[in-house]
Amino acid sequence: MNGSGTFAGKVVLVTGAAMGIGAAISAEFAAEGAAVGLIDVDRAALDTTVGEITAAGGKAIGFAGDIREAATSADAIARLVEEFGGLDILVNNAGVVRYGFLPTFPEEDWDYVLDINLKAMYQSARVAIPEMRKRGGGAIINLASVQAYWSHQGAVAYSASKGGVVAFTRALALDHAREGIRVCAIAPGTVRTPMVMDAAQRANAEDPDAALAQFAGAHPIGRLIEPVDIANVVLFLASDKAGAMTGATVLVDGGLVAGTVGWDIESEE
Repeated sequence: MNGSGTFAGKVVLVTGAAMGIGAAISAEFAAEGAAVGLIDVDRAALDTTVGEITAAGGKAIGFAGDIREAATSADAIARLVEEFGGLDILVNNAGVVRYGFLPTFPEEDWDYVLDINLKAMYQSARVAIPEMRKRGGGAIINLASVQAYWSHQGAVAYSASKGGVVAFTRALALDHAREGIRVCAIAPGTVRTPMVMDAAQRANAEDPDAALAQFAGAHPIGRLIEPVDIANVVLFLASDKAGAMTGATVLVDGGLVAGTVGWDIESEE
């Protein structure tokens, strides 16, 4: 690990950490000297990611479990406290999507999306906050989505859950600001993750690369967002450089919410 050691001595827990955004966040924290706990339901992928981090010289422990269950976060945090002495940073990253229109959307799918995308943040934060108090403060970073503000058809449960994350972040930040516990959220646009690859396959089974190109073209920056783009902002929000930020949701969406591009208008320069 060749990082500057910005988070040396810090202990971090990342949920949904085996692949995609969560894996990138975990790797970046470890590269900057943090001891990182990774939670994911996919044990094989989790073991791979933890192995890559430790092989590079980082400190990482994997916890295989369902983040919807209260014991998953509680057991992971207890182990981190035992192993590394406490907990400083929680990154609530775990997320899923189910598509469909509400009249025929199964209740079990609604509960599945809301439980993982929103309720799981309650499960982890309520255990993390007492440990952060013992350290004199800490940071909680929640992964929302651009779809809290901008959506598309067939994503009602996902959009509702991510809108809830934005409100949850704001309210939780107010409750704990005077304790030195900051709470912020990130609202990514379309990130190159397994979830997005699946969406591309659904959109165009014959040519998913064409669907990905369409997704990328919707963003004013003209490309998909990479997991490390999100990880970089997470690390900033968790650092002392963001010490005056709490209750905020930061758009990392390639300009998607700002508007559309493509009009052939000549420059007025």
